[in-house]
Amino acid sequence: MRQRQSDPSETIRNLALDGIWTAVLVLLGMVKLPSLVPGAEFQLSAPYAVCLAATVGFKRYLGIGICSSVIQLMFGTHTLWNVATAMVFRVVAGGMAAGQDGVSPGRGRLLLAGPAGTACARLMLAAVLQVPAAPLLAAAVPGMVFTAVCASFLYPVFRHAAAQGTRMACRQRTGGKGENQREHSGGKP
Repeated sequence: MRQRQSDPSETIRNLALDGIWTAVLVLLGMVKLPSLVPGAEFQLSAPYAVCLAATVGFKRYLGIGICSSVIQLMFGTHTLWNVATAMVFRVVAGGMAAGQDGVSPGRGRLLLAGPAGTACARLMLAAVLQVPAAPLLAAAVPGMVFTAVCASFLYPVFRHAAAQGTRMACRQRTGGKGENQREHSGGKP
């Protein structure tokens, strides 16, 4: 099977976009929405992460997540426990949301990816800290619902943004003409 040759401008564009995705993930990872129940606050980064994984694919999302964790460790806003919990979330939620390459995730996968990632991260935390998992999971329920609802509304926005980036790259490769314009001009650039 032949490897697809990537255009150098596409690689540079993806690298720049990944930097932007990472910066936003870092910022949203620092913001926690409070809850009436102590310990039940949740991060705004969870629905963003689910949509990001569904849009850019699992490998690219995981790289963005690792960069985000390294930055947050360097800033001192996260500890190794936070990073371990985030990585469990990323592997489970990202794997579910990204699914197969080139296949748009179904609404069910988007709705379940965030809560499944959160549940697995809380179960890992309970095992490591040797505490009962039920209180940790119960405290996470409001955040799970928030993530599921927000991810289903945000995904179309992410998909649209990704399509816009692809169209811009196509215009750059074709000298400013979109695919439809090339077809109508007899295929001449």
